[in-house]
Amino acid sequence: MLTEILTFLGAMIILFVILKVISLPIKIIIKLLINALIGGVVLFLINLTGLIALNITWITALIVGFLGIPGVIIVILMHFFM
Repeated sequence: MLTEILTFLGAMIILFVILKVISLPIKIIIKLLINALIGGVVLFLINLTGLIALNITWITALIVGFLGIPGVIIVILMHFFM
């Protein structure tokens, strides 16, 4: 009886540790996806207004995807200074 209880508690502790380790990367991935979505929408809206004609290339997509709104600002500054 005691062996089963200790085995169950040990399994629960191991499961808790595994879930904690896995949950951290998922939170980071979700944050990156939300940043990329918001940055992409802002970049699209800027192009839609016609005020600034930004070329959407793989480089600008990477910058905006990783940084979000600050990435859009960087792309706009690169457009004016390069």
